[in-house]
Amino acid sequence: MNGSQDVIHQPLPVPQSAAQDTPVQTCAAKDVARGIKRLFARNDIWCVEEMALPNNRRADLMGIDARGQIIAVEIKVSRADLLGDSKWPDYLDFCDRFFWGVPPGLDRSPLESEGFMPDRCGVIVADGYDAEILRQAPLEPLAAARRKAQVEKLARTAMRRNTALIDPNCADLDSAG
Repeated sequence: MNGSQDVIHQPLPVPQSAAQDTPVQTCAAKDVARGIKRLFARNDIWCVEEMALPNNRRADLMGIDARGQIIAVEIKVSRADLLGDSKWPDYLDFCDRFFWGVPPGLDRSPLESEGFMPDRCGVIVADGYDAEILRQAPLEPLAAARRKAQVEKLARTAMRRNTALIDPNCADLDSAG
């Protein structure tokens, strides 16, 4: 990624559906996740879904960029879900950058309020085809020991999931769960 400080070094075009007034109901969390994964893949960031954290929380997406920085994304597809989530700050201790992932059309004004830490959290708008970063997440570097533990856990989780896809019976042998 050419040593750039930003996760994404150049702005991407607004997804077709984001340019229109697309109803929020037509974009499920899986669609938002797919669009974000496509954006990340183009920028050499690889992630897994539903990543368990040591504090018994689960990040919707968690990935690693080319410099080894850990990125977490919490996906919200409804205003009620966004406003009702009080656990998201628990993710901040396990990533270098934190983003909210939302569908086009969702009222993002709450994300600008102090309670959602706009100086600490980025915003990505995504649908099932693409995504765009509307606000970059600032870098808040993890301690080296925590980064090492998280990178290892991400790698093992990704390898375990890949192995289970190739050989579903192998998952029955997994003592780690």
